[in-house]
Amino acid sequence: MKIILATNNKNKLREVREILSPAGINVISQSEAGADIEVEENGKTFAENAYLKAKAVFELTGLPVIADDSGLEVDALDGAPGIFSARYAPEGQRKKRLLKELKNIPDDKRGANFTCCICYIDGSGKDHYFTGKVFGKIGYENRGTNGFGYDPIFMYGEKSFAELSADEKNTVSHRAEAIRLMKDFFADQS
Repeated sequence: MKIILATNNKNKLREVREILSPAGINVISQSEAGADIEVEENGKTFAENAYLKAKAVFELTGLPVIADDSGLEVDALDGAPGIFSARYAPEGQRKKRLLKELKNIPDDKRGANFTCCICYIDGSGKDHYFTGKVFGKIGYENRGTNGFGYDPIFMYGEKSFAELSADEKNTVSHRAEAIRLMKDFFADQS
């Protein structure tokens, strides 16, 4: 099975390929499929943003597409940055801004979760949704060198997401959970 991943993010592409290739699913990037577009994420939910990206690539290619929208939701910030996670601050400043905003927040109030919603548009154009979440808390400093985005400050137990190996993260992450649900859906279809 071949599916286009509607993203230009090389880290997401690597992560999704690592999880889906053992199931015999060949994931190609949108640029490999000839869909060199940037879709404006102006939805109000993770699901709406995922759909906008998947639909745009599907309309260009006519092939099955998956797109995700994911983000970090922090309890003490009433769910922010949420769908604005990638636009919360300029590149390289997001973690710094978040840590500054949580500077005086005690440990027991630093709860957070990563949420990932995947929209899969099948060959007939029908959309399907799969949502995964992973719960943890926001640490006090960057820890680890693996991962990307907010991973170095998102604590999952005693380790940050950036301290987990790719295999560990691909077992417990929000994206891994959403992809697992999607793989179950594919298995039920065959």
